[in-house]
Amino acid sequence: MSDRTGIFAGDNPFEITRAWLKEAEASEVNDPNAIALSTIDVSGMPNIRMVLLKEIEEDAFVFFTNYGSVKAQEIDASGRAAFVMHWKSLRRQVRVRGHVTREDGPAADEYYRSRSLKSRLGAWASRQSEPLSSRTALMAEVAKVTAQKGTDPDRPEFWGGYRISPVEIEFWADGAFRLHDRFRWTRDGAGSEWHVQRLNP
Repeated sequence: MSDRTGIFAGDNPFEITRAWLKEAEASEVNDPNAIALSTIDVSGMPNIRMVLLKEIEEDAFVFFTNYGSVKAQEIDASGRAAFVMHWKSLRRQVRVRGHVTREDGPAADEYYRSRSLKSRLGAWASRQSEPLSSRTALMAEVAKVTAQKGTDPDRPEFWGGYRISPVEIEFWADGAFRLHDRFRWTRDGAGSEWHVQRLNP
């Protein structure tokens, strides 16, 4: 890997991702931590949506959501997910595929408490992905929850995190004449050794 230098250098893909995200925080207009999260339903049909990546741990990526949502149901059924982070300002992207487990312990409690009060109450009020008659009905539910839960609501049992432990991470950077640089990191599972290959653009 003599040519894996500059922005691709390093022996830890999580550290490379953190470095790229830090650069993006200075150049992206909105949500540099946004990821397009892909799941599959029970019939094998793919699904994708934007969510916010909240933590890059030592060996995993973490985001939070309602466990009743479609994405959560699909993740719970398959135990797998993929995502891509794309930064137009940097002309770079990171693609990840891996196994997923729930984070519904102290880390989820801590992140929930860090959110604004309105966001915490909104988590209680929203039956995510279910049909909704009107926005008025949603706001009425928010008002009801606000009266019930007060100014310091606990994290709902139906809301928490997911931890994606990757078996594949690909780093991509735009190159002149569409001759992009791509490096794919693969491993058998968490704790296994990473193998890196340069890919054709």
